[in-house]
Amino acid sequence: MLKYIALPVVMLCFIATLSAQDLPTEQVNIIKDFDARLLETDRIPLNPELPPLDTAVKRQNYNITGRPITVEYLPPQIRPLAMRGEKVTPVYNGYTKLGAGLPSSLFGELSYNIAKDKKYNFGIGALHHSANNTAKVENQRFAYTTAGIDGTYYLEQGIAVGGKARYTADNVFFYGYNNLNGQDTSMNLSFAKEDVRQRFTTVDIGANIFNGERTVADFNYSAAFDFYFLQDSYASRENGFDLNINATKWFQERHAFRVNLRTDFTSYRDTASQSLNNFYLQPNFTFSGDAFRVKLGVNIVSNDDNFSFFPDLELSARVLGPVLGAFAGAEGSLYKNTFRNLSDYNPFVSSRIRVRNTRYMNFYGGIRGVVEGIDYRVQAGYKTTENLATFLWNGADIPRFNVLYDTIDIVYINASLVAPLFRGFEINGKLNQNFFNAGKEGKAWHLPSLTISAGAKYTTSDNKGSVRADLFMENGVPYLDEMGEAKNLNALFDLSLGAEYRVVENIGLFIQINNLADNRRQRWQHYPVFGLNALAGITARF
Repeated sequence: MLKYIALPVVMLCFIATLSAQDLPTEQVNIIKDFDARLLETDRIPLNPELPPLDTAVKRQNYNITGRPITVEYLPPQIRPLAMRGEKVTPVYNGYTKLGAGLPSSLFGELSYNIAKDKKYNFGIGALHHSANNTAKVENQRFAYTTAGIDGTYYLEQGIAVGGKARYTADNVFFYGYNNLNGQDTSMNLSFAKEDVRQRFTTVDIGANIFNGERTVADFNYSAAFDFYFLQDSYASRENGFDLNINATKWFQERHAFRVNLRTDFTSYRDTASQSLNNFYLQPNFTFSGDAFRVKLGVNIVSNDDNFSFFPDLELSARVLGPVLGAFAGAEGSLYKNTFRNLSDYNPFVSSRIRVRNTRYMNFYGGIRGVVEGIDYRVQAGYKTTENLATFLWNGADIPRFNVLYDTIDIVYINASLVAPLFRGFEINGKLNQNFFNAGKEGKAWHLPSLTISAGAKYTTSDNKGSVRADLFMENGVPYLDEMGEAKNLNALFDLSLGAEYRVVENIGLFIQINNLADNRRQRWQHYPVFGLNALAGITARF
């Protein structure tokens, strides 16, 4: 900016100087034009270089003050990613199984169930199984048929009500006289099937009410009754009424206080009338810790105005987590020997019996656990019984069994095992060993001491087919022969095989072959079991 101001000033001064000289007016002599030139000089070469880089690492500290920024945005629309789901297994309400076999046998089973959320469920079912081996052993046959309905309805108030009804016809034939013919060649007993047929007809009716949902106070309740009427071909009748009322209060979702009130009435009539009525009051409290559980209770039973007090105690603990646990306890009660219970256990029992209570006390202990998927349990105990039912042949040409009650002490060992060895293959087994110390009879007539059962099953990876094998073994039970001497019947060895295969989604085939060893063991004196027998047929789901 200064050079632009100074230049005019200098020119003004120069003009003023000229005006101060005395020159001739308007005379200017130009001697030579001015020619300004620069002398030649040498070029100085210049090679520019970049300064050296600064490689020193310096720590820089920045202090940044956080400032929240409010950003308003619309929520994104989340869209599911399309994924291929697994195939849903179809659910079938109905199932049927139909088959036939040798010796002349028929089998039929039908069940159908309807359920809608938590509103209701309703089901019907029927089963028939019969076999006839008269071609080899006269009147060695049986026929069993049952059909029933049941259902439960869930109210909006959290209460559920249910009911059931069932009819059963069990036809048993007293074919034991054939064995008498074999023992005495002079005998030639023969009977029409109507003369040796025993037919048990039973009607069951029941109803119950319970809390269908968890209550706010963690209080569960239920009340149920069961009524049955039983009649046989020899004019024996029995009816029973069993009422159960249960209440459970939970504390901290792990400790429970329970009370069970039960009334059990039985009326039996043949040529005379008998009644057997029991009343039970069973309170108990269960405390569950992290590694143990304790149950403290008592069972108060009344019969004929006589009160009995039995313990209901159990202590269990985890010794090595799920691998090993131990338990011990003591319990007792009165068990009813009714015509129904006795005929279920021994279908050849006499129709003239005496209904009585078996009084028992059971002291037990054992171990249980799961090792690499193998579930095991071993229990040993000592049981005292009064009026335990045993069975003796009545000596008639049509063999039937009288019921004898005896005082018997029992030392027992029970063991069970379930082992899935690999995918689709599982084995299982059970063992029961009893050591009887009989009272006045000296023997526990027709009660087994040793029972062993084992099974193996393989299921294909697509669940379409399966094969299984089952083994049943039992010692020969003690009995009295015709001379009044105590002996043992032959033992049981029963090996069975079975297979199933689903041809299409809802149609399959099955086959079952029982008693491959053709064992003719007598579980009940003079009554050999069926030998080799087989059954095959189809199954359907709908």
